[in-house]
Amino acid sequence: LRARGLTTVGQVAQLSEPTLVTMLGRASGHHLHALAHNRDPRPIVVGRRRRSIGSQRAIGWRRHTPAEIDATLVAIVDRVTRRMRSAERVGRTVTLRMRFDDFSRATRSHTLPWPTAHTELILATVRDLYEAARPLVNEKGLTLIGISVGNLDDDGAVQLVLPFDRRSGNALDAALDDVRERFGSDAVTRAVLLGRDPGISIPMLPD
Repeated sequence: LRARGLTTVGQVAQLSEPTLVTMLGRASGHHLHALAHNRDPRPIVVGRRRRSIGSQRAIGWRRHTPAEIDATLVAIVDRVTRRMRSAERVGRTVTLRMRFDDFSRATRSHTLPWPTAHTELILATVRDLYEAARPLVNEKGLTLIGISVGNLDDDGAVQLVLPFDRRSGNALDAALDDVRERFGSDAVTRAVLLGRDPGISIPMLPD
């Protein structure tokens, strides 16, 4: 949407449903058109915690360099893991969702041996999933990347596999989260993301 100059709900609402379907695919196009016109048939459910936490980003129609793809993976994982830690949740199943130039989709996932919200561990898993899918990406082109973490559990309910696990990478995550909470999300960032558009944070749309 951003690549086509669409940055507000009002602009999306001015588009016809067939146009959005052409741009985003059948399910996402119908869903976004309905939301833009204040139509959402989903009932309000209380007392049930989400089963996964994720985010996605459309990256446009042009061919992208490996460095650009990796920067997008880093940005999305950073966003997802911050949300997990803010909600005091950890998860085991890491899922990478991709949409291609022909609007087809593919999903790759991996289940970790223990739950985590550690940015570096989840990022390493996502990079492995993307590398496995790289031949398909090279063949079909990539227009959207989605990352989610499922099999969630409460952070305090998880027994650490190693006694020093929380004091290592997770301590760094906690320190960075504290800086961002006090001074804003742009107060500290990864070098690979400097000068890059962070994109708009949007929830995972249904397949």
